[in-house]
Amino acid sequence: MIHRRPADERGRANFGWLDSRHSFSFGEYYDPRYMGFRSLRVINEDKVLPGHGFPTHPHRDMEIISYVINGELEHRDSMGTGSVIRRGDLQRMSAGTGVLHSEANPSRTAGVHFLQIWLLPESKGIQPSYEQKFFDDASKQNQLRVVASRDARDGAVTIHQDVDLYSALLTAGTSVTHPLRPGRHAWIQMVKGAGTLNGVELRQGDGAAMSEEPAVELTASEDVEFLLFDMA
Repeated sequence: MIHRRPADERGRANFGWLDSRHSFSFGEYYDPRYMGFRSLRVINEDKVLPGHGFPTHPHRDMEIISYVINGELEHRDSMGTGSVIRRGDLQRMSAGTGVLHSEANPSRTAGVHFLQIWLLPESKGIQPSYEQKFFDDASKQNQLRVVASRDARDGAVTIHQDVDLYSALLTAGTSVTHPLRPGRHAWIQMVKGAGTLNGVELRQGDGAAMSEEPAVELTASEDVEFLLFDMA
């Protein structure tokens, strides 16, 4: 069973400095049909103008992942972490018992375009922590590269939930297949391009929820970048 989440039906918040598209209910956007999928709670596609950003604000009991599509995103938090995230970087912040953080576009000339992803943790009240790693495009070319997982295998960042997150870049005409073990589900988020997922056409910004499918097979009709969440 595959349920497509069309890009143009997502929620939207536009504050001038921020243009955000919400795959699931978030902030003032509420749709009872889209409250998340399994442990995946938020996928926001954010575009932030130069010199703007999110001021310091709190989080708790959430696994927060930032995936930069282009531009730069500066992060600061109450754990003492300060970093700039660029394309290829994956940032994971476990909010746990509570953390304050801010995110901003440090450039004065270029915008930043990124995905902010929230996952519900396996347990509440864990110690807050931060991790950031770089995964170059070559490691994702025409293959799935695990970038986050509970066991941190193959150099992935650690997430405190039974989720394997993969990133892939496909050239037009190529395909990748990922088997789903019994009882597993998948969410696919199209970052760029267009392709066919198990016979369902997807375009940039589309998402798709998969349950009771033996495998994920995506064929690129044009150059594609996408994320795959394999989850309990």
